[in-house]
Amino acid sequence: MDTRTGLPVVGMVGGGQLARMTHQAAISLGQSLRVLAESPDDSAALVIGDVRIGSHTDLAALREFAKDCDAVTFDHEHVPTEHIAALEGEGVRIYPGSAALLFAQDKGRMRARLAELGAPVPRWRPVNDTADIAAFAAETGWPVIAKATRGGYDGKGVWVLSSPDEAQRLVDTGTPLIVEEKVPLRRELAALVARSPFGQVAAYPVVETVQRDGICVEVLAPAPGLSDERAVAAQQLAIDLAHALGVVGLLAVELFETDTGIVVNELAMRPHNSGHWSIEGARTSQFEQHLRAVLDYPMGSTALTAPAVVMANVLGGASGGMSIDERLHHLFAADPGARVHFYGKQVRPGRKIGHVTVLGDDMTEVRARAARAARWLQEGK
Repeated sequence: MDTRTGLPVVGMVGGGQLARMTHQAAISLGQSLRVLAESPDDSAALVIGDVRIGSHTDLAALREFAKDCDAVTFDHEHVPTEHIAALEGEGVRIYPGSAALLFAQDKGRMRARLAELGAPVPRWRPVNDTADIAAFAAETGWPVIAKATRGGYDGKGVWVLSSPDEAQRLVDTGTPLIVEEKVPLRRELAALVARSPFGQVAAYPVVETVQRDGICVEVLAPAPGLSDERAVAAQQLAIDLAHALGVVGLLAVELFETDTGIVVNELAMRPHNSGHWSIEGARTSQFEQHLRAVLDYPMGSTALTAPAVVMANVLGGASGGMSIDERLHHLFAADPGARVHFYGKQVRPGRKIGHVTVLGDDMTEVRARAARAARWLQEGK
């Protein structure tokens, strides 16, 4: 408890943009957010007053960081499971707990557990050697998808393999892997839910996520053309998984939509890129909802604030040309309704440096505005 305010202190391990946006939600709730960042230049460290510098892999740093926090949570899944378990054993309220977070950290464990629960998953197999991949491909056909069991994000740690030679080169790197069938998908969806320790859940509208080069470039809320039946099924699946896995906080279930139904792709147990639209587009943002959940507050409304909401990620462009600040001036003059969030990151080509959200009545028009705004901020044209 913060003695200055009489309100809770939440610790968030990781100093990225998720922590930065969670801080914005904490301000309106009167809460104090403490962040464990690796560098004073991290996105969240630039704007948060209570910043501790240390590594998420250092148990002593985590233990010191957690002192006096009412709850501890994460802006990424890379904290060693054994460290989380150690803190839990010492009485730290840490959400999601080690038993749940394991299934977002280890893709092999995730696939096995989802299969046990009867959740729809691609055909898959653990990999020990090239022969495992070749045998799997003999059943499903080439190409197949290989994934690093730990540490992948934004397309990293995922490989499309089209031959035994490609499989051999990957196996030779020594990366622990699983292999999956290449799902014949129509598009990608995401179902985001929050769950409290009490067991209350709140489900957001199912969204469509548009990927390019392994990076999410657009999120459309609600997913256009998604039947009510399939939307409810996706939300119920996410709720069931949150309960079964014991998740506290946000759970993002990334989905493939196929001709016959939905298939689980990945899980994330934290605020997620597919929910950034909710800052302006939902009555309760995913960041506020995550704070409510880890503190066991009642959940907030997830209702849309407009019929169509689109979030477009802003990626770093080539150096030179008009400054980011000048581009922002021009964008606001052209589209005063566009809402911009910059993350305080150094610009590198292809790096997520922010996002734009646009609301309106017509999805086609809103999507065009969001794409135009993101392109302008990236390219200055």
